[in-house]
Amino acid sequence: MKFKKIALGALVVLAAAGTAGWFNLDKETRGLLAALPTNRDLLFWSQSQRDAAFRALDRLSVLAKWRVIPAGTAPSPMPSGSPLKLPLDVNDYMAGQRSAALLVLHDGKLRLERYGVDFDSAGRWTSFSVAKSITSTLVGAAIRDGYIKSMDEKVSNYIPQMKGSAYDEVSIRQLLTMTSGVKWNEDYADPNSDVARFNNHKPEEGVDALVSYMRKLPRDAPAGTRWLYSTGETNLVGILLSQATKKPLSAYLSEKIWIPAGMEQQATWILSKTGQEISGCCIQAASRDFARFGQFILNGAKVNGQSIVPDGWLSEATTAQTGIGKPDRGYGYLWWTYADGTFTARGIFGQGIFIDPKRKLVIASNSNWAGGATDPVAIASREAFYQAVQKSVDDEIAAVPGASPAR
Repeated sequence: MKFKKIALGALVVLAAAGTAGWFNLDKETRGLLAALPTNRDLLFWSQSQRDAAFRALDRLSVLAKWRVIPAGTAPSPMPSGSPLKLPLDVNDYMAGQRSAALLVLHDGKLRLERYGVDFDSAGRWTSFSVAKSITSTLVGAAIRDGYIKSMDEKVSNYIPQMKGSAYDEVSIRQLLTMTSGVKWNEDYADPNSDVARFNNHKPEEGVDALVSYMRKLPRDAPAGTRWLYSTGETNLVGILLSQATKKPLSAYLSEKIWIPAGMEQQATWILSKTGQEISGCCIQAASRDFARFGQFILNGAKVNGQSIVPDGWLSEATTAQTGIGKPDRGYGYLWWTYADGTFTARGIFGQGIFIDPKRKLVIASNSNWAGGATDPVAIASREAFYQAVQKSVDDEIAAVPGASPAR
């Protein structure tokens, strides 16, 4: 997955806020502050700066404000199961990943829970693009609730300021599958790329900065004919959702998922410079609650036996709707998919929620990869870990008389 220069163009660390702010901070935050970056580009943060920032973005930013995602008063249980017997050393694996958290749920039971880099279950870690898949689920909820009529409606029906642009031809479905055909350059080495320029775009008065930039982009291919990863379009989904529901995304997430799914802690969602939740990024949540979200999806996104999304929608969202140029891989509705029916939410530097419906598996991980945002060695190691967990579950099932492993 390409590196996403998240819309933290407005992020300024609290070091600029003066001594009064310093003494009001808790001890942990003061300690982290000393290591925090003073520049705005994640690509150039050191490993120690990322270690500090990834667990504290919602406490140590000034211009990048945030909203709380309230949790309820009755956390869903997370019962312990027998420890997994894995053909690898979990400590070595976590050291290689620089894991902050690693959790495995099997059949609803917690069979592995480890923490690293001085992080623990009480802390919140930044999701990065894992938030995309959460946003996707909110789109399904908005359709079920009647705020959005269908996936085939045009983007400009909900964001009128996009009328007359290339997005007049783009459906919500094409936005969620990143097949709009609108021209976009996501080259982070190019200072003139769209991803480098759109955060600094000066909008027309009364127009959201992102909308102002995106509506000027030209068409590059017919809508629905080409997959192209676009940070700008992912953030456009959030604006569309807010326009449709007339609610902040944080409030809608709390209403539809965070409270009814029994999340243990409140979370936060960082805002863009124009006050909109960054829908492709930046939910800070407890690692157990990221795992609970995976379990919620595995269980069909159901509350009291009723799915919050339309019948069949979740299956569409989590299976390949378009190819991405890699064998046996695809893209659903802001979910990465595998040909074997598994799927995953992924974020830069090692954030992830892997879901295997056949084996009833959820693997949640938060990390800070030493090799960078899309470290190929770390990615391969994580894929091997997923396969090792799957094999261990299959071996357990095969050892039961009359049982057969998942196929």
